[in-house]
Amino acid sequence: MVPTITAFEKSPDRGRGQARDMRVRWALEEVGQPYDVRLVSFAAMKEPAHRALQPFGQIPTYEEGDLTLFDSGAIVLHIAERHAGLLPQDANARARAVMWMFAAVTTMEWVIVERETAIFQESDEPWHKQRLAVVEDRIRGRLRDLSVRLGNAEWLDGTFSAGDLLMVMVLRRLNRSTMLDEVPNLLAYVARGEARPAFKRAFADQLAVFTAASAG
Repeated sequence: MVPTITAFEKSPDRGRGQARDMRVRWALEEVGQPYDVRLVSFAAMKEPAHRALQPFGQIPTYEEGDLTLFDSGAIVLHIAERHAGLLPQDANARARAVMWMFAAVTTMEWVIVERETAIFQESDEPWHKQRLAVVEDRIRGRLRDLSVRLGNAEWLDGTFSAGDLLMVMVLRRLNRSTMLDEVPNLLAYVARGEARPAFKRAFADQLAVFTAASAG
């Protein structure tokens, strides 16, 4: 059965591949699973029909038969467990890959999102600059720790996994800053993720939606 995911009808990231449906698209492309996309407007996201799928009125959602999921991390984990290619066969290596998935969407992402909040929602506050400096220091600390752990390795724990997929997507949220330039091995790590054919296919699909929306 072909799953259906939801995505922004008009993405606020203006085609940069930052919306969280990109994570799900990439995962599906990695495992070779065809999928359909249902585009949702901002107004429709808050309507009861969509909230029945995603109680917080966000995207993406995932529907496959009688299964409905929300939250991009949970959806990627489901895809990785159902299909070969994103989780190792060895039980210990598999557990470590899942560990890195959680580290990406909790330990790393929350501080990066906090920076976005400071920039886009708090820029008029008198304490904005001081708060932004504190948040960016936190991010730099996380990046240093991750950089040390990655070292000269290609991926976080041997072969590419769902942990790398989510970590690359989280780090890409810093693309509009220069913070990744300060940690060359992480910059190269993200570039390796973006060079994967499955990422390129997923990005092209998401960009096509934005291009069509802009033309309309």
